[in-house]
Amino acid sequence: MAPDVSTVFIYALITALATGLGALPLFFARHVPRSWLGLANAIAAGLMLAVSFNLIYEGFAYNKIRVLLGMTLGLVFIILSRNFLNRRGEIEIRQLRSADPLRALLIVGVMTIHSFAEGIGVGVSFGGGETFGIFISLAIAVHNIPEGLAISLVLVPDGVSVWRAGVWSIISSLPQPLMAVPAFIFVSAFEPVLPVGLGFASGAMIWMVFSEIVPEALEESDASPVAVVLTLAVIVMTAVQILIGG
Repeated sequence: MAPDVSTVFIYALITALATGLGALPLFFARHVPRSWLGLANAIAAGLMLAVSFNLIYEGFAYNKIRVLLGMTLGLVFIILSRNFLNRRGEIEIRQLRSADPLRALLIVGVMTIHSFAEGIGVGVSFGGGETFGIFISLAIAVHNIPEGLAISLVLVPDGVSVWRAGVWSIISSLPQPLMAVPAFIFVSAFEPVLPVGLGFASGAMIWMVFSEIVPEALEESDASPVAVVLTLAVIVMTAVQILIGG
């Protein structure tokens, strides 16, 4: 059965809500080792990398050249978007605590650049079938939990309540359901664009892994545990894909 728009939106919304789960450990332990932040980012990086290559392999079944074109477009898009927001000045997550509404919106914009790519990834993955779309959605949802933990580990020690940190974590992922639906509609209406869309999302996410998430992980943890955790995350997600996809 072909997925419909409501199914795509619901699963994309689940990915956003899952980010808030990252704040839950801080209800039980407000002061946790900073290395947890690095390892949380390592898990997120590994899961995002595995998702990216799943999108690539799915796209290759349709058209290899269009996937490569899409990856290039995704890379260019994410770099230009990041540079545009960086020109607004260096922004840290902890600034959310005292930010006015407009400032907070800008901060969330910087925090959520990669969420646009993930939202597109969810939408175009449903263009490849409901089973594949659900797998990618759940993979991104799991990936969002350590991202939410990473955000909360910055906010809570700085005085933000745990529940507010969870809310900000969810807000950082709201572009996912907002982008998933139009991406799904577009690739459904123009099927030849599907491999381009799959490549676009993967190219943008791969750049985010190595430009943003891995460097942040290495700031808080040693390279060896970060590499081990990242690799294990890739292995686990690959194993899940094998079990689901056969």
